[in-house]
Amino acid sequence: MKAIVYEKYGPPEVLQIKDVEKPTPMPDEVLIRIHATTAHIGDIRMRKPDPFLARLVNGVFKPKRIPILGMELAGEVEAVGRAVTRFKAGDRVFALAGFGFGAYAEYICLPEQGTTNKGLVEQMPENLSYEQAAAVPGGGMTALTLMQKAAIQPGQEVLIYGASGSVGTYAVQLAKYYGAEVTGVCSGANVELVRSLGANHVIDYTREDFTTDDQIYDLVLDAVHKLRAATAAKLLKEGGKYLDVHKDSDSDSKAGAGAMRSLKALIEEGAFRPVVDRVYPLEQIVEAHRYVERGHKKGNVVISVIKSQE
Repeated sequence: MKAIVYEKYGPPEVLQIKDVEKPTPMPDEVLIRIHATTAHIGDIRMRKPDPFLARLVNGVFKPKRIPILGMELAGEVEAVGRAVTRFKAGDRVFALAGFGFGAYAEYICLPEQGTTNKGLVEQMPENLSYEQAAAVPGGGMTALTLMQKAAIQPGQEVLIYGASGSVGTYAVQLAKYYGAEVTGVCSGANVELVRSLGANHVIDYTREDFTTDDQIYDLVLDAVHKLRAATAAKLLKEGGKYLDVHKDSDSDSKAGAGAMRSLKALIEEGAFRPVVDRVYPLEQIVEAHRYVERGHKKGNVVISVIKSQE
């Protein structure tokens, strides 16, 4: 099968298409023919690597444990192990690949009953395309985890910093679903997008310093890990909560499968939708990574895998 591999750390150009061995499912695994994956920030960090901790996980001098990146995907079950009962060949699924990555390929094997670490597979929402569904697991699960941790109540005032990114676009929609009064913070180019997602108020941070406003909130969510905790604290009501995407989004493994099912149900209910900025074919993975690294993407950047075969 074809896969995107990298044999050294560095810029997007280290990513190369090669032929590798097609995986065979273990008794408790499903073999998925991947239709779409994404250029996720986690893939970018592992490729560079940044932070340095990635080297301790994947090899100090060059990638050893994870030769194929790709954190999230959507595709079709091609085969199942003999112990699998939840899925069958032909099922349309979306999945989180876990810490083993591996979605930058034509095929992947993932456990039927997985965890956020080892990978999670769920039936795809019926109202999404493969490209849309591939963009859900990472940012969607993170936003849902944060919203559940915040325990938002109807009528509460919520500020979402980085409202136009992957996590931010999901968080805006989920906060509205839970009945909050939502203020989104983004650049001027993304104001209309954030407003279209349901934000009651949108602040263009390039023109207005929201940190000096008198407005205070029940929840301040930093969806891009760029807001200083001391700054966020000044924006909170007494008893308010501050959540940071890097520090507060870890969910335990048992909750992962439930979160994926919840995302599917919410999407099919029409509570929220993925935002896809651009779709690149697999052969343009380098260009996709370059675009994400510029730091101006709206929502998610998707990689179409199946089209490379057609």
